[in-house]
Amino acid sequence: MTFAELASQHCQPRKGAEHALDEARVALLLQQLPGWRRSGDGKGLVKDFRFNDFHHTLGFINAVGFMANREDHHPDLEAGYGHCQLLWSTHDVGGLSLNDFVCAAKVEALLAG
Repeated sequence: MTFAELASQHCQPRKGAEHALDEARVALLLQQLPGWRRSGDGKGLVKDFRFNDFHHTLGFINAVGFMANREDHHPDLEAGYGHCQLLWSTHDVGGLSLNDFVCAAKVEALLAG
């Protein structure tokens, strides 16, 4: 699946371990998302973003929040002056689902504007 295909999809309800992606699929999808990596526990998808100031950081957070609400899939985030870290995971599957990669691609598309 290409970056454009990921970014054009929409999240679907995913509950249960049968929706968790296997390692091979995760590795293939990660190739479409430069800068994204597995979280320390392997159950999430993480990327750090840098901005010139707090105002731009908040604008990014608001844009991500709008998209996340539309997709009904929400990241964990940590933010401060000039930086924000996003972590996508699908708690209902106990790890990574396609929804996490779709949302990460949508974040990249937001930044590419």
